[in-house]
Amino acid sequence: MFLILCFCPQLTFANDAPKREFRAAWIATVGNIDWPSKQGLSADQQKLEFINHLNFLHRTGFNAVIVQIRPAADALYPSEYEPWSRYLSGKQGQPPFPRYDPLEFMIAECHKRNMEFHAWFNPYRALVSSASNPNPANHATRQHPDWIIHYGGKSYFDPGNPEAREYILKVMLDVVARYDIDAVHIDDYFYPYPIAGKAFGDTKSYNKFNNGLSRDDWRRENVNLFISQLNTHIKKEKPWVKFGVSPFGIWRNSNKDPEGSATRGSSCYDDLYSDVRLWIQRKWVDYVAPQLYWEHGHRVAAYDVLLPWWKQNTPERQLYIGLGLYRMLDAKSGPWTSPNEILKQIQSARQQKAEGFVFYSASNFAKIGPAVADSLQQNYFGSIAIPPAMYWLDNVAPIAPFARGTATDKGVSLHWEDKSTEKEPLKFLVYRFGIDEKIDLNRSSNIIALTQQKSFLDRGGNKQYRYVITALDRLWNESEMSNIVVLDKLEAGR
Repeated sequence: MFLILCFCPQLTFANDAPKREFRAAWIATVGNIDWPSKQGLSADQQKLEFINHLNFLHRTGFNAVIVQIRPAADALYPSEYEPWSRYLSGKQGQPPFPRYDPLEFMIAECHKRNMEFHAWFNPYRALVSSASNPNPANHATRQHPDWIIHYGGKSYFDPGNPEAREYILKVMLDVVARYDIDAVHIDDYFYPYPIAGKAFGDTKSYNKFNNGLSRDDWRRENVNLFISQLNTHIKKEKPWVKFGVSPFGIWRNSNKDPEGSATRGSSCYDDLYSDVRLWIQRKWVDYVAPQLYWEHGHRVAAYDVLLPWWKQNTPERQLYIGLGLYRMLDAKSGPWTSPNEILKQIQSARQQKAEGFVFYSASNFAKIGPAVADSLQQNYFGSIAIPPAMYWLDNVAPIAPFARGTATDKGVSLHWEDKSTEKEPLKFLVYRFGIDEKIDLNRSSNIIALTQQKSFLDRGGNKQYRYVITALDRLWNESEMSNIVVLDKLEAGR
């Protein structure tokens, strides 16, 4: 009865869902939060778990994952700079068994399903526990202790040390160069969240490199420099690779800055020294996914206050809303005891014209029960969606295909020719319209397939339809539509 009551008001959403919308989930590896489920699983078990995550997400309507591949100065891929992560094998520096490349595998599985793979790095976290350093003797945490600051039981690379920043850039750009990732993604850990009464021990680097700035401004400038350099180097290596950041949900409070939001919590600017608004203004990032993990009407940081603030402050970059699915875990009272709050957040974000969503995190879908996933699949996502194009990276669309159709006993068989002269692999959207229906490529409900093949069998084609095909490049630029394919009514109905 609960699900019926929840679903009924939203029955038209699937037909009205945007054709272009980024739909992703974070897959965290630190502490084995999402994947692998525990340390020491065999390679086959790891692969199966990841495939199960992807199959669930794809079936539910997602088109991307954001996977943590460098949780704490270690790697979920073979690296000449950092050791294999113990979150795979159980021992830092030991590869999975039988040996395979998890990153290569994950990217391939995502791309099979026409899903984007965003490689998530934690740039500055060096050790999850300052009391234990499991890294080998040649690791940066041992070779360069002057780069490391211990704080609050964890250890961090000093963002104010130029050599440490260069090392982190080298590690991240190695992945950009060697792997077919769709984006580089970093989370909210810049300078660590402050601990009352404890100072972050960067006095030595501040005294050496401050250039006359106050400590707060110097810290922000260190992060600004890292972000700008990372973006520049990514685009130099592969201009099509996106760069996204998932900041803490408050940039700055209005009691500190009239340009800030009407909130009263910790902030990116004052507490984490990350001036995300500046990065957007300088166009150093392609998208932001602020972590808006509070409910509508929250007394300190209301979702309905922060959502319009972020939309107003991302005029030329894409805004994906970070949704706190984890808030529903073990909720005993309040707005998180049912799916209604998070579904309302999706509705509000669409009204504000946000370009997508990222859910934290993937494994929580199974832990909270099926209600949210069912609502997404049936009512909020429903139809195929593709990520928004980024015109500043590439705005040249492929050439439209030429299509043909044949009626068969199994349905309508469509084939098309790729007229593009570009070497990059293309994807194709198949649209189906009623014989008297207006052809409108903006309606997601008319999309019946997203495929890398140059053919498609419409098993539902048992009456007369009109079909068109479009081509998509890797940045989701869409071609003009193909010729219209119409089959004789008697043929199509046999």
